Amino acid sequence: MRRLWAVFKAHPYVGNVLGYTALFASADLIQQSLLTSTTEDSRVRGEKADGDEKTSGIDWHQTARVATVGFCFHANFNYHWLKALEKALPGGGAKMVSGKVVLDQLIAAPLTISAFYTGLSFLENKEDLLEEWSQKFWPSYKAGVVYWSTMQAINFSLVPPVARTVFLGGIALTFTIFLCHMKRQGKQSQ
Repeated sequence: MRRLWAVFKAHPYVGNVLGYTALFASADLIQQSLLTSTTEDSRVRGEKADGDEKTSGIDWHQTARVATVGFCFHANFNYHWLKALEKALPGGGAKMVSGKVVLDQLIAAPLTISAFYTGLSFLENKEDLLEEWSQKFWPSYKAGVVYWSTMQAINFSLVPPVARTVFLGGIALTFTIFLCHMKRQGKQSQ
């Protein structure tokens, strides 16, 4: 474990970006697995689940798209964003942590949620890249403010700066499952 930490500290950008991307893609797989499991349980009981024909198995193309958005935007953005926040508001005192959390919710949260929906719409070759974003941004943002304010306070006060992006990826796993579920809601009603 020490050797892994030494490599991580020597190459924080690569470790953080790859770790974040893997966790981001894992969130989509978990969401799909949960959905598939629920569908299978319904089939065993003889019920038809919502969107039943679309939920059997894993959609690897969807997971690849989520991983692409995670790698191309989220992991890189978060790595540089967290570095900039630490530089602008150094330390872990209550005032600095509060400032980082507020800035994170006012700047990074809208950008990352927007990149998720518009990035996936782009990769899905949708005609209107903003349609899904306009429907799902506010519910996603409101849920995220509660979750992320708490998680980022923990991140900024307890996690060393070198590991914050990968920690963020770990806690983003839960929120990304939520975003993937929100995204999937539109597909089931189509």
